[in-house]
Amino acid sequence: MAADVTGESGALLPPQPGAGLVHEPGAPQPAAPRRHWPHRGRFLLVYGLLGVVLAAGIASAVVFGGRSINPGPAWSSWKPSGGGLGAARQIAEHVAPAYRLPGGKQIVDVIAKAPSVSPGAQVVPIHYLAVRGTGGAGDQISDVSPSNSVMFSLCGLGQACSISSGTASVARGRLVRREILELALYTFKYVGGIQNVIAFMPPKPGAAPQYVVYLRRSDLGTQLGEPLAQSLAAKAPLPNTIPAREVRLVDATTESRVFSFSLSQAQQGDAILVLAPIAA
Repeated sequence: MAADVTGESGALLPPQPGAGLVHEPGAPQPAAPRRHWPHRGRFLLVYGLLGVVLAAGIASAVVFGGRSINPGPAWSSWKPSGGGLGAARQIAEHVAPAYRLPGGKQIVDVIAKAPSVSPGAQVVPIHYLAVRGTGGAGDQISDVSPSNSVMFSLCGLGQACSISSGTASVARGRLVRREILELALYTFKYVGGIQNVIAFMPPKPGAAPQYVVYLRRSDLGTQLGEPLAQSLAAKAPLPNTIPAREVRLVDATTESRVFSFSLSQAQQGDAILVLAPIAA
């Protein structure tokens, strides 16, 4: 039966919105009109980038906070205070008493000083270091000064710079080189600007010093990049009890760096410490 579309007066009425539209149950509803966003892709890209930046910032904060709370291991359990020659002297005072002979006597005393020699009562500053070439190589000459170099004199206590007592031996010589290696590691690690360590080895009783160990910072890069305990045990061994691992390290880092030395003079009068290799 048709719907009545006339009014009381019989006039036609305008169609009403939705009039005569009947939706069967379960029939799909008409889709809502879609709005068009011309810049929608750009906004999504910007929001995505902001999310990435925020996530990276949070991750960095977590890592930094973790390191601050739980920093990596210290290079050593002891370190000097201050810097310069004062710090080098503290290092000498810290290291020397740990090296002893089987009877308990300290093997050598250690004196830290600026690059200089004392052929008599006069102290002569060293301004240049010359290493004699081998295999046809020329001499290598370097400037040395208190700002880039430290000298250590290893002297027997009360015995004119000789080993304190007993007979010199290969084992004792290696222990002295272990001590020099430890002095150099502390110096390069904690005394800013130092590139060279020159250590005078104690001679035989009654003789003048003949040999030095000359180490550069670049010679010990691996050991300076890891905790000291991975290179040398905290307790210094006796001469005949150096662990095999340390024997290999001491020989590898110092044996080829032992030189005989002499003094020369530049044309302008500056003193030159001349080193000649003795290792094959």
